Amino acid sequence: MNKIIVTTGLFAMLIISSQAQNVSKGKVITEEKGKGFYYESILKDVNAIEEKQAEKEPYKCFIMDQSGMDLPNNPELYKTVWTNPTQSQGNTSTCWSFSTTSFYESEVWRQHGKKVEISEIYFVYCEYIEKARQFIEKRGNSLFPDGSEGNALARIMETYGAVPDEAFTGIINGRKFHSHEKMSEEMNTFLNSLKISNAWNVDSGLETIKSIMNHYIGVPPTQFVVEGKTYTPQTYLKDYLKIDPNDFVEILSYKQEPYWQQVEYKVPDNWWHNKDYYNVPLNDFMQAVKNAIKSGYTMSIGGDVSETGFSRETNCAIVPDYDIPSAYINEDARQFRFSNETTTDDHGMQLIGYLENYKGLGKDWFLIKDSSSGSRNVDESSPNFGYYFFHEDYIKLKMMGFTVHKDAVKDLLKKFK
Repeated sequence: MNKIIVTTGLFAMLIISSQAQNVSKGKVITEEKGKGFYYESILKDVNAIEEKQAEKEPYKCFIMDQSGMDLPNNPELYKTVWTNPTQSQGNTSTCWSFSTTSFYESEVWRQHGKKVEISEIYFVYCEYIEKARQFIEKRGNSLFPDGSEGNALARIMETYGAVPDEAFTGIINGRKFHSHEKMSEEMNTFLNSLKISNAWNVDSGLETIKSIMNHYIGVPPTQFVVEGKTYTPQTYLKDYLKIDPNDFVEILSYKQEPYWQQVEYKVPDNWWHNKDYYNVPLNDFMQAVKNAIKSGYTMSIGGDVSETGFSRETNCAIVPDYDIPSAYINEDARQFRFSNETTTDDHGMQLIGYLENYKGLGKDWFLIKDSSSGSRNVDESSPNFGYYFFHEDYIKLKMMGFTVHKDAVKDLLKKFK
């Protein structure tokens, strides 16, 4: 009896000690201008570092203090699905393409055992054409954002096919990183000028948009050779990659639209007002995420990455209890943040691995492959470089939707009329 008491007491002390290590604490930090991967690598490459430094003054912000916490921020701890090494999106708003292209690369491996590298910028080029087309056809009554959504790739592939990365990198003039800032400004200036000239000719307008992109990122190929065989973008998709764009679906969970219906995701990057999102209750959403990755599927996942618990020091994303305790994270808490715009459609990433019931605390963690500069503030030799580590509560509260193969969520899809 005494031994049991001693053992129980020791176990209780260990639990208290573990919990004490992981109590949410905040701290105020001053961020210096010109620091981090974005300033020290990307902007130096595009010769804009001094200009950007002058624009960004040091400022104080409040973040979660994750120092001393027991965190699973090592990719080797996770059970993963194959994916290519992380790629940087540079100084662009192309996370939607980088994350979903990487997802399709993993799908080619899962379905056919081929390791491929598909051009992300080819999809970006084609998407700008379609955004410009709608802008012109609607006489300027359409958005022309730099971003888009992950499910845009399926739509693009049906029309334009796909190309290998080596056939169209989108990087010219010896640069190391992508930069679309000047290209975007020039395209926007041209399209807005049409409102004054009233020259709403689709063909000539698209020719100008293409010429601007050709100058900044190159001319996409109409044919290329892979393993000794010549392909077009359409035949490369159909005959080599062998993936069907219609096999992929977008799962969403937000309370402002009816559950168990296909709805529109009402964010600016859904510029074409797509209404094919399968909207499900939050518990079903989370179970679908877990079932998919544990069954060997990856997904392109998107949501908000601007919370105080999203640390660029540890690369871990946690919901601090000073924000909202875990037990209170539900559909209302999620919708409240989306409605008041503290949850925004920030960023797209690829979910590639999981760590189940870490330290026996009843919660899973997920390995996230990322293309942004925020995941690259660690040393380039670190295994964390280009990766984030998401606590399941963070996904539950802040990740709004994901793109996945329909077979991974077939039980959910059966519930839709």
